[in-house]
Amino acid sequence: MNDANTNQTDGSDDPTTTELAHSIIESLLEHTRVVSDLIAVMAQALDEDTQRALTQTSQWQAYLESRRRLETTRGEVEKFAGLMKDATAD
Repeated sequence: MNDANTNQTDGSDDPTTTELAHSIIESLLEHTRVVSDLIAVMAQALDEDTQRALTQTSQWQAYLESRRRLETTRGEVEKFAGLMKDATAD
């Protein structure tokens, strides 16, 4: 069988394309979460004036918007993985 959605052969421990994509995306999301946590800790270490100045920058606003988008991305990744799993089961 040469299905575009799978690369797994019978008895193989190789992940399917869906599982591999899901794993990669999960790793990227986890890395982003860790970086976000680090940024939060670093921001807490700043004095109040510096922290206030930082949060007024366009970079900080872009960071916050990116975090909001990632909150919905995790759900979308799960939905995508489910759809891909269903497609490979057919």
